[in-house]
Amino acid sequence: MIKRNFTDRSQSTLIPLYKSVVRPHLEYCCSVWNPHFRKDIELIERVQRRANKLVKYLEYLHYNDRLEHFRLMCLHTRRIMSDIKNIIDAYKIINGIYDVKTELF
Repeated sequence: MIKRNFTDRSQSTLIPLYKSVVRPHLEYCCSVWNPHFRKDIELIERVQRRANKLVKYLEYLHYNDRLEHFRLMCLHTRRIMSDIKNIIDAYKIINGIYDVKTELF
């Protein structure tokens, strides 16, 4: 959809579009649905690879180099960081660091 509807293929246009339109779909409920099989991880990663390959003049770079240039992380790493954050939040709730009203549960 982005490739069809936007003629400006600059980094300043495509990266915010990717972050606001594509990535939320790829990360939706990742704490519940977290692929473990390599083929599933590669399938999801292929979407990000294709999206950041749209930027003119950088499509010749290797995928990891493009991610570094755009200051993005691979989606697998983002899912791991999200899992770690969820574990830290659970720890803080259990140990009373967060002020959570237990009657809401």
